[in-house]
Amino acid sequence: MTIPRTPAFPSSPDARKEGPVPTEGTPSPAPGPSGERTAPVPAAGAPAPGLPALVARHAARTPHALAVADGDTTLTYAQLVSSARALAGQLRTHGVGPGDSVALLMPRCARTVVAQLALWWAGAVCVPLDPAHPRARSEALAAEAGATLTVGDSKLLESAALTGATLALPGEPLVDGDHLPAAEPGPDATAFIMFTSGSTGRPKGVAVPHHAIAELVTDPAYLTLTSRDRVLFHSPMTFDASTFEVWGALANGAAVVVCTAERPSFEDLARHVERHGVTVAFFTTALFHQLAGRRSRIFSLLRTVIVGGEALSAHHARAVLRAFPWLELVNGYGPTEATTFTTAHTVTDADCDGQVPIGRPIAGATVHLLDDTGRPVPDGEQGELWIGGSRLAHGYTGQPELTAERFVHHPGLGRLYRSGDLVSRRPDGHLDFHGRTDDQVKIRGFRIESRRDRTRPAGAARGGGRGGDRAPPRPRRRPPRRVRGGRVRAGPPPRRPARPARRRPARPSGARRGAARRRAAAHALRQGRPPRPGGPRHGGRARHSGRSARSAGAGGRRDLEPVAGP
Repeated sequence: MTIPRTPAFPSSPDARKEGPVPTEGTPSPAPGPSGERTAPVPAAGAPAPGLPALVARHAARTPHALAVADGDTTLTYAQLVSSARALAGQLRTHGVGPGDSVALLMPRCARTVVAQLALWWAGAVCVPLDPAHPRARSEALAAEAGATLTVGDSKLLESAALTGATLALPGEPLVDGDHLPAAEPGPDATAFIMFTSGSTGRPKGVAVPHHAIAELVTDPAYLTLTSRDRVLFHSPMTFDASTFEVWGALANGAAVVVCTAERPSFEDLARHVERHGVTVAFFTTALFHQLAGRRSRIFSLLRTVIVGGEALSAHHARAVLRAFPWLELVNGYGPTEATTFTTAHTVTDADCDGQVPIGRPIAGATVHLLDDTGRPVPDGEQGELWIGGSRLAHGYTGQPELTAERFVHHPGLGRLYRSGDLVSRRPDGHLDFHGRTDDQVKIRGFRIESRRDRTRPAGAARGGGRGGDRAPPRPRRRPPRRVRGGRVRAGPPPRRPARPARRRPARPSGARRGAARRRAAAHALRQGRPPRPGGPRHGGRARHSGRSARSAGAGGRRDLEPVAGP
């Protein structure tokens, strides 16, 4: 099935029969008279507050509760809010104002959480950059997001040598400073610009609003997360799962445990979980499969694990659930354009008898299964998944045509995001994932658009940015040309078969040499017979050189002396 660029939605009443799938934890409604399923209409209410307001609320209620643990460094909620507001004042004195896009280049640490919160209190949009990316890619992403300033760690900024304006942040969280009046971002203001599908082709910056993240993480019903929990923060900042790891904890009064290892191993993750008493963790599906295959002890330390990014293996899920029956295993699904998770399902042992479902929509999301003409498909048949609800992103920064193509206004369902995923719906409302309608694949949770890679111009960039932002790839060096037999030939000479090792012919009396040969001669003398002239060694050489054994024996060694025997 191919995706038409401009979908044709029918305006007939039948097109409005597709209702949203019930959210996880709610009963599936009974079919209507015409067979369609409708979901209960949610009660209208005020939009979720911004993330800074949620953190400040917990700081006022429990100021001394642990907020962030980074190795030996800890921050309470009161310290986190105080440090972030002081840094926000410093940013505003450097010209950062509401609506500005500011790139953040920081390692994974407690200061990263403080800096994100400070940018929001300064009214700015946070554009996370990965310290592992090359300078050209970081500059391209910052330019794509319209960032006017890059703030971050002084050493990283120095090594990156970015051409734009930069500002080094303090090495330690500020404990005091000029607390200017905070610019509380509105619920609809953009919190992050997260880039996705940037491994090939042009990266896409997804503008995610504050209320979408707050609605996803506040008092979630799809997993257990309370103020007593500690959530592991080990994903890169540029990965949208980090929004759940950090703000899922802080929005519920829990603690963020930062994994300080830059590239943590399996044992590094287990050690951090054990040391800090982590109870909740997110793993990409690929990482979960590896941990399950190794029967990692990390599962014995956790209470809740949520996985996502690829199809979950029923074999690995069953192995973990049977080895650790108390574990709450949640299979999550969702693109960055719909704020990290759209659907979720708590996996049981019975689910592992077949394909593990991706569940039902969660936290204000709605899903619709439509065919290529925009009509709903019946239960059990595959259709393209369209996502709606209150947690859709604003669109792609700097790409209005792509935004209009993927974020579409349906005449009966409102604003929807076209995911390109093939999904079917079970009679109980749970969804099964079946693949893609295009050539996009996922590797370790990252989207790879292979079709775009094949159609890329010859001089386009592979790693990041537009094709004109980077120099064309360096041509492959050819081997030197050489002349042989009057003809010019390119490349190395043809490989010849290796010359076989010359095999020494078999000796008449075996292959004994050295001490073994002398022992044989001494034994012959003790028995009263002369030793063999020249010994077996010389006989062998004679055969190899073409001489007769008799001539070789005549000129053989005579240095063997009789050995006195017993």
